[in-house]
Amino acid sequence: MADTVSSKVLFQGTRRYVVQLMSLSDGTGETNVLKVDKSTLIGPAGVAPSSLTIEKIEYDVTSMRVSLSFDHTTDVVFAVLQGSDCMDYRDVGGLRDAGTGDTGDILLTTAGMAAGDGYNIVLHLLLQE
Repeated sequence: MADTVSSKVLFQGTRRYVVQLMSLSDGTGETNVLKVDKSTLIGPAGVAPSSLTIEKIEYDVTSMRVSLSFDHTTDVVFAVLQGSDCMDYRDVGGLRDAGTGDTGDILLTTAGMAAGDGYNIVLHLLLQE
């Protein structure tokens, strides 16, 4: 079997992108699973954005740990989530992807999960020119 996962786009514009990530685990877990493919987004210049900035992360993670990272030669972890909370980075300009090499896509990895664990994560992204 495999974890039951889904992604739902809540808002998509030329400056902002909001996506909801959900999972119900069977205990298998996820390792570096592509959750946001930067090349498929249309940014302010009418083409794929040069980078993504994390403005806010709302999350409810049940009994496991979720790591979010930017895909690069050496992946850049920008959040490790457990429990329920909201991380709002808008007042400091957001968490900007500053890695080099590879795609800058957003990847997700779970750890310490058991059957019945899950997550509900809403990512608020700013698309950079």
